[in-house]
Parts: sequence; structure tokens; C-alpha cells
Amino acid sequence: MSAAATPAHPIGLVVTDDLRRSRLTVFFRLPLAIPHFLVLYVLGIVMEFVLFVAWVVAVVLGRLPEGLHNFLGGYMRYLTRVSAYVLLLADPYPPFAFERKGYPVEVRVDPPAPENRLTVFFRILLAIPALLLSAVFRVVNTVMAIFGWFYCIALGRMHKGMRDVSAWMLGYETQTYGYLFLLTSRYPSLAGGPTA
Repeated sequence: MSAAATPAHPIGLVVTDDLRRSRLTVFFRLPLAIPHFLVLYVLGIVMEFVLFVAWVVAVVLGRLPEGLHNFLGGYMRYLTRVSAYVLLLADPYPPFAFERKGYPVEVRVDPPAPENRLTVFFRILLAIPALLLSAVFRVVNTVMAIFGWFYCIALGRMHKGMRDVSAWMLGYETQTYGYLFLLTSRYPSLAGGPTA
């Protein structure tokens, strides 16, 4: 099978952003995101319980039921939208929603598929290397957002190269969370990048 014929990762970042930014909302980006941070904090508490239940169910059944898969995928979509907003990858205020809403940075999640019970059982241990790399990417993304903030304030748009590299790192982070949240058995990939 050639590299061109390799199937896409089951979790993907879809970026349709036009790079324009409102200087006013960029200037106040963090204060504007506070309501989302509060909602994510509360949802994070719920997610810990749901993720434990999902882990037990997936170990027993060898797959994640569609309802749990949809809830975990929806949470990941919402988390990614808020991250994209804070990191200046998108300009519109993100919706308080789990489903796809046509936001300029969205997450594509394939339907549930059978999983190996053994890898589900050890998922958190298997995810450690990807989580460490994701943490490094988040630090780099934060630094890029600081530079991007000045760029957006000055020019009223985001630099395409900065946005693309930042989106690539966010895409890897999203795949890592998808793997940790049992949405896919496929390990996060550094190959490729966000799709339009």
C-alpha cells in the first residue's frame, strides 16, 4: 500500500479559517474565553466519570457504544474549538455545543470501531508518550499565540504559516485526546496536517 493510499486518521482537524481577525476580540481574547473555561471545568469533572465508565464498558465489550462515543467526541470537539479560539486559530466566538456547527476549526471523528481489549485496558499507559509530546506542543502553541496576538493586533489577520503550524500541533493534541478518550484505537500521528 503506498503512502498516498494510507487511510486518514480516524480523528482529524478540519480548518476552514480565512485568517482575518477582529483586533478588538483578539485584544480581549482571554477574558472573552472565561465563560468557556468555566464550562470546560465543570464538564471536565463530568468527563472523568464518563471516561471511567467508557473505559470499563470498552474493556468488557471490546468497543465503545455509540452514545458514549458521541458524548466523548462532542466534548473533544468543544474543547478543540475553545483551544482554537484561545490560540487565535479561529476568530468567531465558539458555540457552547458538542455537535459540529460549522466553526472554522472543527474535529472530524469517525464512527466507533472494534478495539483490542488489552490496549483499552492499558490505554493510559500507552498514551503517555503522546501526552508528553502534546504537552510540549501546547507550550509551543501558547508561545506562538503570544506572537500571533501581536501580529493580529497589528495587521488584523493571522499569519498563514503560524496558523498552519499551530493547527498541525493542535491536530496532534486532538488525536492524542481521541486516543485517550477511546474514540479510536489508532495512535496519534505526526503525518499530514489539518484538512480544509
